[in-house]
Amino acid sequence: MAGDLQVLNALDVAKTQWYHFTAVIIAGMGFFTDAYDLFCISLVTKLLGRIYYHVDGAPKPGSLPPNVAAAVNGVALCGTLAGQLFFGWLGDKLGRKKVYGLTLMLMVICSVASGLSFGHEPKSVMATLCFFRFWLGFGIGGDYPLSATIMSEYANKKTRGAFIAAVFAMQGFGILSGGVFAIIISSAFNFWFRAPPYEVDPAASTVPQADFVWRIILMVGALPALMTYYWRMKMPETARYTALVAKDVGRANKDMAKVLDTEIEAAVVEQKPPAAEEEEIIASRRQQQQQGYGLFSREFLRRHGTHLLGTTTTWFLLDIAFYSQNLFQKDIFSAVGWIPPPQTMNAIQEVYRIARAQTLIAMVSTVPGYWFTVVLIDVIGRFAIQLIGFFFMTVFMFALAIPYDHWRQSGNRIWFVVLYALTFFFANFGPNATTFVVPAEIFPARVRSTCHGISAASGKLGAIVGAFGFLYLAQDQDKAKADAGYPAGIGVRNSLIVLGFVNLLGLLFTFLVPESKGKSLEEMSGEQEDDDSASNNNNNRTVPVV
Repeated sequence: MAGDLQVLNALDVAKTQWYHFTAVIIAGMGFFTDAYDLFCISLVTKLLGRIYYHVDGAPKPGSLPPNVAAAVNGVALCGTLAGQLFFGWLGDKLGRKKVYGLTLMLMVICSVASGLSFGHEPKSVMATLCFFRFWLGFGIGGDYPLSATIMSEYANKKTRGAFIAAVFAMQGFGILSGGVFAIIISSAFNFWFRAPPYEVDPAASTVPQADFVWRIILMVGALPALMTYYWRMKMPETARYTALVAKDVGRANKDMAKVLDTEIEAAVVEQKPPAAEEEEIIASRRQQQQQGYGLFSREFLRRHGTHLLGTTTTWFLLDIAFYSQNLFQKDIFSAVGWIPPPQTMNAIQEVYRIARAQTLIAMVSTVPGYWFTVVLIDVIGRFAIQLIGFFFMTVFMFALAIPYDHWRQSGNRIWFVVLYALTFFFANFGPNATTFVVPAEIFPARVRSTCHGISAASGKLGAIVGAFGFLYLAQDQDKAKADAGYPAGIGVRNSLIVLGFVNLLGLLFTFLVPESKGKSLEEMSGEQEDDDSASNNNNNRTVPVV
């Protein structure tokens, strides 16, 4: 439905301008906050166990009971899943801009509220923490379909993949910043409030001031989101939504002329058809819109059913591995001895050690992986990057798992960390980025946000499986060596083998996902095909590839 709407042609061929970069920052700071808020919980869960679940006379520090640990780690993911579905649908019904600020404000309020979880009794603190983290996740979930859709609809087709990937790459800086801030806070508190290791004095190893550490770390996540709220409110609605869904071509032209300066405006004026012809085109659009197929129609299933299956399954399988690795890095590092036994540290020192390990992984693999994707996605394409990523994630996961006992020996632990970091690199220079990009490019404008939300929610379902499943699976096969309250699991080695097969399945399902490099959104969604069948007035668009 977009072939003759000249503003869309102009957007496709527009030169990269300053506003494109501004949009990346405005949308990207939401993902910075998303990643900070989702992953900072893994930095403080062991501290929560020490503070609220200390047992006098126990040989090891207190830890969160299985049901509490599962809730604290997974409740934000449940909220994210719900938010992705709800805001994805709402973005198509009301427009991207109208709900864009709401998600950010929800994140700000709930980040602060999470840190203010009230009560001194474990039950009340954990209950309020989980409540606010659910709604924090709900806001985070909305950011996925809205940010991806907005960036895809602003960008030109030549660099669209890089701009969408750059928005998502801000996640890497969010993860890195969470680790760095936790290092700073834990170092400061450890300096101000000295405490002996747990094995020397169990009660004194957790100072009362440690309760402020986790609260501060959680609350700081509100700051970057708050700083960009004003600019989100200033963003106009995307031209593609205004023209194709709201059917207001004049407003689409005006909005894009404001933010993309005179080049878009000039292109539109130069190619504008006569008034009568334009009215005829618009009337044709309205008729087609009324007859257009919906998400649950046979026509959608015929055109995009396989694509939606591909985007949902690959994102689901990726997030099983990705989130289980991210949320439980501390357990894996402890298992191979890279983080000392907890009884040899005080509570705040343990936060420092966990944060330092996760920051190192983010710095050398997570962040570079994201930006390799940004640089190469419009060069080698989405399909190739996703295939490469899943392949090497599979290879390195098996390389970690099969000789696992070899890596646990003290002289080999550094190589375990290197291989583990490489799995993160190829997750981010691979499916973690492409599964976010592709759903924003291949579906029609009227259901684009909804389909991205469904794909992302499928991913979060995988994250929930990974977060809850790995928590139990990774326990030692000897129940006596498992964490307090947990049944025996299959061990870290076997868990890594399972994740390797999950990555292999992701590689196979990648073949269901189409390549969108260098094509307009209307080519990929079939909207240009619809338009060409109704009118031959526009000859400057390419023939769609089905």
